[in-house]
Amino acid sequence: MPRAKQAQKTRTAGLFDEEERGEDLDEEELPKDEAGRRKIKRRYEELLGIRVSKLRGRVLNRERINKTIEGIYFICARCSQICHSLDEGIVEDPDNVENLCEACATSRAD
Repeated sequence: MPRAKQAQKTRTAGLFDEEERGEDLDEEELPKDEAGRRKIKRRYEELLGIRVSKLRGRVLNRERINKTIEGIYFICARCSQICHSLDEGIVEDPDNVENLCEACATSRAD
């Protein structure tokens, strides 16, 4: 007895899919890895919300980009922005409490 063909399931566009499509249009001119880091930073801002001020200066995540390069997502202790070590740079605190982006570290030294 032959089997009946099953209908193919179509994936419906969800709420997040529409947002991502709109965000990707602005970032088409950026390199793929930099666009990905910007998207992850926005996700951290959405997830942390008001807790950014409480977690100021802390490391959020460390990622291994390749065998020699490590990327670090952190919240700058001075400007309270979510930063990545490859984009904004990092001045690490040995205690991991007062990590600063390069812009804030140079303005602090002046």
